[in-house]
Amino acid sequence: MSSSLRALNSRNYRLWVSGTVLSNIGTWIQRTSQDWLVLTELTHHSGLATGITTGLQFAPLLVFSTHAGLLADRLNKRNVLIGAQSLMAVSALTLGLLVVTHTAQLWHVFACAFLLGCGTALDTPFRQAFVSEVVPRSDVPSAVSLNSASMNIARLVGPGVAGLIIAAWGTGPGFLINAGSFVAVLTGLARMRQSDMYTSGRLPRGKGQIREGLRYVRGRPDLLMIFASAGLVCTIAFNWQVTGALMASGAFHRGPRAYGLLGTCMAVGCLIAAFTNARRTRPRIALVSLASLGLGVAMTVGSQLPVYGLYAAATVPIGFFAITFINITNVSVQMTTPARFRGRVVSLYVLVLQGGTPLGAPLVGWLGTQFGARWSVLAGGLSALVAAVGGLLLMRLRPGIVRRYEDAIAAEARTDAAARGPAAGSAPEQGLADAGPAAAD
Repeated sequence: MSSSLRALNSRNYRLWVSGTVLSNIGTWIQRTSQDWLVLTELTHHSGLATGITTGLQFAPLLVFSTHAGLLADRLNKRNVLIGAQSLMAVSALTLGLLVVTHTAQLWHVFACAFLLGCGTALDTPFRQAFVSEVVPRSDVPSAVSLNSASMNIARLVGPGVAGLIIAAWGTGPGFLINAGSFVAVLTGLARMRQSDMYTSGRLPRGKGQIREGLRYVRGRPDLLMIFASAGLVCTIAFNWQVTGALMASGAFHRGPRAYGLLGTCMAVGCLIAAFTNARRTRPRIALVSLASLGLGVAMTVGSQLPVYGLYAAATVPIGFFAITFINITNVSVQMTTPARFRGRVVSLYVLVLQGGTPLGAPLVGWLGTQFGARWSVLAGGLSALVAAVGGLLLMRLRPGIVRRYEDAIAAEARTDAAARGPAAGSAPEQGLADAGPAAAD
């Protein structure tokens, strides 16, 4: 099988990714419907209200993410994912019923967005760490990239379908479709074979375990650089729901179909990036800054394009560099972190990745409302450029960051090789067991 598709050798991973494709399509249909509902039906094109809605979906991460990461090191990830996905399905169903019965108000959207955020805060650290349990470590880059591919197949299909649904029947059906789509991922989780899981030993209860995870990250300057870059870029640049709605309705005076098409065009670039990155087995840390640089240039240029068609075309390279950036940071965190720390480190990564959105989304929405939609895109481009230049300068001035990163990848590769050796036996559950030197890093 092609190196980019090798994670599909695992039956459990095939069940996981096939379910998430359908669920992610539903998610993008809801996101598009939700933003259009707030922007055009419940307010008079308020970018601030749209940004607040997005922010409320991510606000629970600020409170629950680190604790969820600790639980991810302690609990059965599959069982928790089933609960979290069920909670998000209830949120979508509730809002859908309110909209189709014409009783939805803005505060209902805010409340359901917050409930969805609570499910996401629990789901995301578990889901990120779960990838390392359904495939061998050598297939983690392929699995992470195929996850991105599934998300971006959804981004390719979802917004366009949502635009057609909104034009034909309004925003309500989109929420109901998303509620039904969770059945696919819940079915996939239920059908997985525990005997084929690559689970590591669970962390026993103890005092100070969150602080222990923080100390581990503090002692890894390479991770700190990755986290800082991800935090800055994702807080300002990764607000596609807000900027897409603002650009379609504000800058180009277009309707829901044009808004959905922007998401579809962006997904083309995302999908190309996902399959391109799936071939990479050992990412270099410099790629974090280079991907950020490409994203910054693409967004800055895109913000100045005068007509809708050119801007839609510009979203293709924006999507390519955005997903390349996310893939590189995600794989780097997972492949350089010992198994017994992985849940906590991944939760901190998710916190910096998405935790700034409650601040960034309203800020970007306010910029678009006060100064014009193009400023919301330009702000994202400038943040990515700052992160890129800062990262490249830091690696140049402190070469030990690059050495520490390479040492961590090598240490985890040795740990994996030892776990798969004769002493480890043939049970897949031992495939990612933590061991000696890597655990002490």
